[in-house]
Amino acid sequence: MAGNIYLGSSGWAYTSWKPDFYPPKLPSRKFLEFYATRLNSVEVNYTFRALPSAAMAQSWLAATAPDFRFSFKAPQRITHILRLKDCTEALASFYRSLQPFIDAHRTGAVLFQLPPNFKAAPARLDTFLEKAASTSLRPAFEFRHESWFADETYSILRRHNAALCVAENDELVTPDVVTAPFSCYRFRQSSYSAEDLAQIRSLLAQRAQQGDVFAYFKHEEDPAGAIHAATLLEELRRE
Repeated sequence: MAGNIYLGSSGWAYTSWKPDFYPPKLPSRKFLEFYATRLNSVEVNYTFRALPSAAMAQSWLAATAPDFRFSFKAPQRITHILRLKDCTEALASFYRSLQPFIDAHRTGAVLFQLPPNFKAAPARLDTFLEKAASTSLRPAFEFRHESWFADETYSILRRHNAALCVAENDELVTPDVVTAPFSCYRFRQSSYSAEDLAQIRSLLAQRAQQGDVFAYFKHEEDPAGAIHAATLLEELRRE
């Protein structure tokens, strides 16, 4: 394989995942440590509303192995309030908070999830990516308005080595267009059949021929997504 496959869920701190994913008596402070024994990545949604402290970052790093990767959702200030405009200061603060993970070489993708009412603005995206350039971070964009799904968007992403995050839910499915040396997937359907999961496994293995793949299942009160991810990761490792 040209790249690695990193699989996980969008979060880990759910007591309702007992006993199907977490052991019944496992204390919550040990959740991430256990999670990392079954999965090799996590999408951190915490950063959408708050930035991690240095102490928090070190505790997360200490709880996971060197091959574990953290992906982060960009703050809502950048994506929903400023809507990619005049974000220099907000980006700088965000990137500073990720420095412990960058220094440890433990970062996955950085997800910029735009609001559903944010229509395509190619020039703004291009300007934002010019200012957001970082040699150590991999930006991925989840567009939730279909006007973004166009060749102009894909060209801008390719020019800046940014991935089109292939996100699917019950209302909208993103076209699977490769725009970067890595891939990012968010599986958010309400349910997945055995056939669906087999197709996902095949897709991830195929994409890994082109570079690293980061894929995350939806977190819910029940641990179905985390279990799907753990099962797929085990199968892929056997293959």
